[in-house]
Amino acid sequence: MIGDRRRKLLIIGAGEAARMVASEIGRSAGINASVEGFLDDDVGLAGMEVEGTPVLGMTTELESVVSEREIDEVIIAIPTAPGRFVRDIIRRCRRAGVAYKIVPGVMEIIRGTVHIDQIREVRVEDLLGRETVSFDLESTAARLAGRKILVTGAGGTIGSELCRQLARVKPATLIMLGRGENRIFAIEQEIRSDHPGLDIVTVINNLREAERLDRVMHRLAPDVVYHTAAHKHVHYMERDPEEAVMNNVSATINLTRAVEKCGTERFVFISTDKAADPRGVMGATKRLMEMYLRKIDSDSACRFISVRFGNVIGSTGSVVPLFVDQIGRGGPVTVSDPEATRFFMTVKEASLLVIQASVSGKGGETYILDMGEALNILEMARDIIMLTGHEPDEEIRIEYTGLREGEKLHEVLVGEDETLEPPAPGEKIMLARSPAVTGDTFRADVDRLVEAARMGDRDGVLRLMSELMPGFGDAPGRSS
Repeated sequence: MIGDRRRKLLIIGAGEAARMVASEIGRSAGINASVEGFLDDDVGLAGMEVEGTPVLGMTTELESVVSEREIDEVIIAIPTAPGRFVRDIIRRCRRAGVAYKIVPGVMEIIRGTVHIDQIREVRVEDLLGRETVSFDLESTAARLAGRKILVTGAGGTIGSELCRQLARVKPATLIMLGRGENRIFAIEQEIRSDHPGLDIVTVINNLREAERLDRVMHRLAPDVVYHTAAHKHVHYMERDPEEAVMNNVSATINLTRAVEKCGTERFVFISTDKAADPRGVMGATKRLMEMYLRKIDSDSACRFISVRFGNVIGSTGSVVPLFVDQIGRGGPVTVSDPEATRFFMTVKEASLLVIQASVSGKGGETYILDMGEALNILEMARDIIMLTGHEPDEEIRIEYTGLREGEKLHEVLVGEDETLEPPAPGEKIMLARSPAVTGDTFRADVDRLVEAARMGDRDGVLRLMSELMPGFGDAPGRSS
């Protein structure tokens, strides 16, 4: 029991962030705690003092220092620490039986002094192996303020976060469109509560119904459209390619035609890293729409822009909430393959990337966030088990299920026929340069694909997709 005695804190790191934390703790009269010392792997700091407090050793000595000094809590204060370092510190804290927290990332440090209320529990995004990207929303606000903005799939994970961020730029009207009334109701109530003066319009609509969609778009006449609505589960779309085409291709084409008729200025399409050298049907539908938008952009008054995502941490159906749910039921946690890797981003990163691209794009581009190195899914599973207070393999078993239909062992950000244009200095958005879509029959061929899907002609759907995207039909296990 700590009782009334002051809590003893140990800070990992002895750099600027650690000094700011120690200083903040020292001058906060209401905090019944004291910094006992620092641990840092810079051998030149051994035995020295920082702000009058000793550097007690290296991080490998955490367990012994915690025991000898009766440390109550460890604070990780290295904002640029790679994920593997954070994981190692957490493991050491767990072995030592001591609580641990983490300071904000480097962007928060740059913007101002670290405050005590910013020090928080470790989250999954802290283990990404990179600093989470922060975009300056204020710099884009002037381009969107006073505009009528429509978000499709507004009740989904990405769509709802987009609505939260877009509400901050003070649009003239925020139009939230979706098929699920309960989710639209939830995000509407949240936005109205947070932004009581904002003009909000909700629409329950199926984008497959072209005539009704035309009427809705004519009535609302949005200036900017963010299209997030789509089927995204790879294995489901592999089992029902006709549905994938109707929802991800046909509905999107309906929307592009409607926005051109009503005078929309910018259309932003949410794609996926699975569109790069697509193996599965879902990725192929997204790549096809990237191609389609590039094709129509040059002949349209509307600017069509695509944004390619990696896996979004915390999105509905993604691995993180799945792992958490499996852990809550006592396991096992299911991993497709011990070698499988994926790119990850946070939902806030995803939404801000979309907004940034929407004002930066000149039309016809495909933007990608610099997400660093792909993460090993098995390692992530172990991390999440550990963060929930369990021991991987001992308390929670990990089970390998094999790759599902249409899945790759390793995702890539750009295809073999694409080149990646690096971001400008200080930027985190890259551009995928894709070959020009040639051929006078491309749009007619896409229409034939949609008709085959409408008629339930599965063989025709797969054959036409292979013809439209060379290499898709050669994927392992794929036959047209």
